Amino acid sequence: MNTLSQPLTLSQIKEALLRIRPLVHKTPLQSCRTLSEMSGKNVYLKLENMQKTGSFKLRGAANMIYGLQAKDAGRGIICASAGNHAQGVAWAAKARNIPAVVVMPSHAPHAKVRATEAYGAKVYLYGASYDDAYAYALQMQQQEQMKFIHAFDDEAVMAGQGTIALEIMAKLFDVDAIVAPVGGGGLLAGIAVAVKEHNPKIKVIGVQAAGAAAMAQSLKQGSIIGLNTVQTIADGIAVKRPGDLTFQYIKKYVDDIVTVTDEEIQEGMLYLLERGKLTAEGAGAAGVAALLAQKLRVTAKNMAVLVSGGNVDPLLLSSIITARHRQSTSA
Repeated sequence: MNTLSQPLTLSQIKEALLRIRPLVHKTPLQSCRTLSEMSGKNVYLKLENMQKTGSFKLRGAANMIYGLQAKDAGRGIICASAGNHAQGVAWAAKARNIPAVVVMPSHAPHAKVRATEAYGAKVYLYGASYDDAYAYALQMQQQEQMKFIHAFDDEAVMAGQGTIALEIMAKLFDVDAIVAPVGGGGLLAGIAVAVKEHNPKIKVIGVQAAGAAAMAQSLKQGSIIGLNTVQTIADGIAVKRPGDLTFQYIKKYVDDIVTVTDEEIQEGMLYLLERGKLTAEGAGAAGVAALLAQKLRVTAKNMAVLVSGGNVDPLLLSSIITARHRQSTSA
């Protein structure tokens, strides 16, 4: 097992918040009456779908990129991403005037590809999954000697994502549970470190797609395992293998990880759209999906559920709405 040479700390997450504060939105923490009534808890939604670039990923990317020394920034940067990290990296790189290359899976949503290019990055499409794109990006990085910006397995990236928890705890001082999606683990690890070093009594719950449950299975196994394939509507958390570092933080700090099916994720997306007038992608709706499906095994009075992103392909959202309409008319 790998050891943590420079462990992520609450102090580093607070420093990250100071660094990125001029660059990111302090997103709303909004109470949700219907979810509260249904669950018997006071439920609040942390709306990172309203973040710049439409996702929390900007936080980690900005912290990493604005923390680079000039010699590393001058080499240019490269990353692999299913889409949201790509946009965060492209936006932050443009803001700091650094050339950026992004490798995305060949099936990446067109909206995310177009947005990444619009922010100024050069995009390459490769492979059937994030992991395929990641391997190709590493090859390019070695050839071109650019600085690699990992999507999740990096303490600076985790620290940026952990700033979300600082905002939640500052606004809802008596929060006793925070729910967040998990793929490679950068978001959940950063939140967990911030929460548990601030108040160990606050529960941290991860939600993972059943068709890409590498982190959940790794925790059950007690060591990292990789999946041969992943299949889920939640492309933002469709990762075959957890990060080496993120796995250790999550194993140490996270109280539970539950899984949701694609059907449950779609219900979460539709619920947010119909009841909250909020657009969420599959990963962004995972926490709400787990709440609706009554899969959160935690006793809490005040629960914050992260809506992590809203960059959904319009065609996909349209197909989900159409399918729901057909079901309702045929019932």
